[in-house]
Amino acid sequence: MAGVVGELFIQLGLVVIVAAVAAYILKLIKQPQILAYVLVGILLTPVFGLVTDTSLIESMSIIGIAFLLFIVGLEIDIKKLKNVALVSTLGGVIQIILLFVLGYLMALLLGFLSLEAAYIGLMLAFSSTMVVMKLLSDKRELNTLHGRIVIGILLVEDVVAIFALSMLGSINGFTLSLFGIALLKFLSLFAVAFLCSKHLFPRIFKFAAKNQEILLISSLAVCFIFSLAFYYLGFSIVIGAFLAGVALGNLESNLDIISRVKPLRDFFALLFFVSLGMVLNLTVIQKLLWPIIIFILFVVLFKPFLIMVICSALKYTKKPAFLTALSLSQIGEFGLIIATQGLLLGHVSSDLFSLIVVVMLFSITLTSYFIEYKGWLYKISEIPLKIFDIFSTKDIEYAPTEVKPRVILCGYNRIGYSVLNAFGSKMKKKILVVDYNPEIIDRLAKQGYHCIYGDVEDDEVIEKMELKGIKMLISTVPGVEDNLRLIRRVRERNKRARIIVTASDIDGALRMYKAGANYVIMPHFLGGEHASRLISGTRLKRKKLSEEKRDHVKHLKERKRIGHSHPKD
Repeated sequence: MAGVVGELFIQLGLVVIVAAVAAYILKLIKQPQILAYVLVGILLTPVFGLVTDTSLIESMSIIGIAFLLFIVGLEIDIKKLKNVALVSTLGGVIQIILLFVLGYLMALLLGFLSLEAAYIGLMLAFSSTMVVMKLLSDKRELNTLHGRIVIGILLVEDVVAIFALSMLGSINGFTLSLFGIALLKFLSLFAVAFLCSKHLFPRIFKFAAKNQEILLISSLAVCFIFSLAFYYLGFSIVIGAFLAGVALGNLESNLDIISRVKPLRDFFALLFFVSLGMVLNLTVIQKLLWPIIIFILFVVLFKPFLIMVICSALKYTKKPAFLTALSLSQIGEFGLIIATQGLLLGHVSSDLFSLIVVVMLFSITLTSYFIEYKGWLYKISEIPLKIFDIFSTKDIEYAPTEVKPRVILCGYNRIGYSVLNAFGSKMKKKILVVDYNPEIIDRLAKQGYHCIYGDVEDDEVIEKMELKGIKMLISTVPGVEDNLRLIRRVRERNKRARIIVTASDIDGALRMYKAGANYVIMPHFLGGEHASRLISGTRLKRKKLSEEKRDHVKHLKERKRIGHSHPKD
């Protein structure tokens, strides 16, 4: 027994040590950390054979997926997903069906058996919740428009994947009654989670929050309770973990729970990516080279193209559609879990399983680069992407009155919401809201606001703003370059208009001040409420605003001098 434990400890220690060295090296050369972990797995098992028993690492990697989805559930504000409900549900279902059918037909043409082709179709239909959520979370983009669309689509994919997994064991004896029972089980667990989140958990965690250790243990207990309940009812444990996170997401202590579970998530996530490299069969790459190449091209080229078409057809502009497509251009852990189930049931050969692992590794690695360099990729693709403008409703412009707005608000997010509330209903006719979320524009138009649907990067949208006659422009758009462009365009047409923009770091704020901004809102320092008071209060007078600008620039330079370029999380 001691020998077995010692061997497991040595193998786990070897994984962590080599992963730390690889992560450090790739960080120095500015490469994604995911690539480091995958390479570690490939080197330790397929190449050098240093770790031969991978069962422990693989088992612990599943825990990593569960912890990640638990935290994702904690971080998700379901109410925010209402703004992207249509594209998430309808778009997600259309995408899954088309990818499955096309993947199935493509696999048949490549010579795979019908049952194997069905597994390949399922594999291609699902993206990686774990990878995408981690990358978006690290980039702080979960609450952006494309982040919410991605989350919504991934949730739809995960639900479909759950039922696919539950049906695999009885694929030869599928009946509607079997499907109905599975659906009833899932809805029952969902109802239990909803009732607990409303009535039970607030009381339990009000006491647990008084002690950080009890808080951590209690939250992990809830995670495991839901995971085990899903497991014993024939579902995946990772979906139980996600639902547990959603159930705890409305608690006052949810941020404390996230901060304490994240180190566990990061450790087990490391093991997940290492395990992917470990199960790679290098001989399969040579044996099935052309199918691998074709499937990779399908995932990283055709799949994002299809997603862009769907998002554009549902009236989203090309930028959020492009960023959504980039984020979903991979196959995910559910594809691997489905393939593993198929291997156990004898539906999938070991060669096909290795092919799925290879495609997954390549697509995940490429996705990490896509998200890292998404801004650059969008710029070089902007001209060819104009073809998608034929889908989007660029002509959406609501003008409930003939009165020309004197204030323009670009971006309706948390700060934009506070700004509109600060102005009040009496100013409604004098405000123009510009946003690239069509569902938000529709809602604001019904409330009687002047609205333009579009991206502030679009020259046609800027022309519709009629900048020459405005008194103020407020931008809550997070991109530095977008705001600098807005400042330049306003100053070209209107020297007297006051410009208030948003920045996430000190360097960006100073660049905007230099370009001509009257004030730069920094949410990490000020918060939405302070910004709304600044805009609506008596301090908005030109003399007072100039004093605010002078003091703020002095403060930012001082913070930069002492090395505080970024606010603490």
